[in-house]
Amino acid sequence: MSHPSANAAAPQPLRAILNGIDYVSRLDGWLGALCLVLLTMLMLAEVFLRALSNVTSLVPAHIPVAWEWSSYLMAATFTFGAAMTLRGGGHIRVSLLINNVSPGVRRVVEILCAAVALAFVGFLAYAMVKFTYGSFSRGQTSISSNTPVWIPQAVVTFGMFLLALQFLGRLIQALLGLPLEDHSFKAGAPAD
Repeated sequence: MSHPSANAAAPQPLRAILNGIDYVSRLDGWLGALCLVLLTMLMLAEVFLRALSNVTSLVPAHIPVAWEWSSYLMAATFTFGAAMTLRGGGHIRVSLLINNVSPGVRRVVEILCAAVALAFVGFLAYAMVKFTYGSFSRGQTSISSNTPVWIPQAVVTFGMFLLALQFLGRLIQALLGLPLEDHSFKAGAPAD
């Protein structure tokens, strides 16, 4: 069953932008889930090989890149899931102040928080772009596997960029008085 967009009350040009940000954030969450599945498979393969190597010496005792690549997948899981989690209202926040003020003050606080978060995450995304480009231009590779480090850095950078986009959407929604969270983004919510 389809339900109306949380951005339905926004003016048309902004509604299209906000719905686009939500769509990309949902895709972002699925990419995070894929990274988590790959991480789990890598760790299970490592455990299986270790157990099998105790039985026969024909099998290596470990996957040489398992720890390195698992750290890349962990970082990707966290950053890819951040935008979707924000839209679904899943991030930890201290709501003591917001729950005890009038709706007008609450809206001002939400606008300020979204603006500060956008500035912070926007700067972080910008810094990650510079960091990733630096690794790319210097041709840096990891020590253990020779993986070009700009590849996992680019994944994290992309996740930060999408989180910054979701904070931009949140700021616009707060300014327009739209719902800041869309509960259809939560795990177990009915699909659109």
